Amino acid sequence: MRKLRIVFMGTPDFAVQTLKSIVEAGYEVVGVVTAPDKPAGRGRKLQESAVKKYAVKNDLKVLQPTNLKSAGFLEELKNLKANLQVVVAFRMLPKVVWEMPEFGTLNLHASLLPQYRGAAPINWAIINGERETGVSTFFIDEKIDTGEMILQEKVEIDPAENAGSLHDKLMDTGANLVLDTLRSIEKGNLKTTSQKDAANLKPAPKLTRENTRINWEKPLDETYNFIRGLSPYPVAWTELMNGDEPMMLKVYGATKQEEEHSEETGKILEADKEVKIAVPGGYIILKEVQLPGKRKMAVKDLLNGYKFSPTAKVL
Repeated sequence: MRKLRIVFMGTPDFAVQTLKSIVEAGYEVVGVVTAPDKPAGRGRKLQESAVKKYAVKNDLKVLQPTNLKSAGFLEELKNLKANLQVVVAFRMLPKVVWEMPEFGTLNLHASLLPQYRGAAPINWAIINGERETGVSTFFIDEKIDTGEMILQEKVEIDPAENAGSLHDKLMDTGANLVLDTLRSIEKGNLKTTSQKDAANLKPAPKLTRENTRINWEKPLDETYNFIRGLSPYPVAWTELMNGDEPMMLKVYGATKQEEEHSEETGKILEADKEVKIAVPGGYIILKEVQLPGKRKMAVKDLLNGYKFSPTAKVL
């Protein structure tokens, strides 16, 4: 059996579950690399990453480099004498970092590679209406999410599931997959396979203001999948015209209603404490939204003090 000395690299909640599983399984974690503290909130107070909070609480050595190529960081990393690095939801690593340990640097990715390479695989799988996705472990190489595959596990996507609930399922499944991977590395019986690029590869690019805006001209199912694929973060949005000036409306939750109709696309219909939007093939029924300067709220609560005009629509 090989004795593993692990450096863990990660930042958000998704990564914490894997780190926690590694620690609780009794593996030696000689260091944790995570993002520098960042100002957040109205007071702009420095916030620690979720991974740092867990690491500090469990007396793990923490490194927070701003530059992964700096001589100081590389020296610190080398001095930890790790023989394996485990990466979950972190930055792209320079070659000098990922090739440092004897047994390589493995990455957990929240998709069934080679599909959904990129920054937002959980969101894009739902946006594209997939019925299943999964998690993959692979060894990092010079490109993004292209290295030698180790293990994969499939996870079903429920028809009404949003990115938040799928995130949690993949987080738990991924943590277990990493442990299975570590056991294979320990025993020295690891087998890897090269990723085979299919003809219909679907990417998972970073989510931006531009690509999270709802296009109401799309068919009912596509619009519904788009909204749930961006909930609860970063959230699908639209421009609401309810008067003279357009305003941003964030849509956190919605359901769909299939129905042929002759309403103008984007028209808002309000009745019986319900707000629905006409789209090709039916209606999107708004359930949870946020207006500028307001908190996120259920539509039935919004309607207690907010009125939609007969000409209200979304753009």
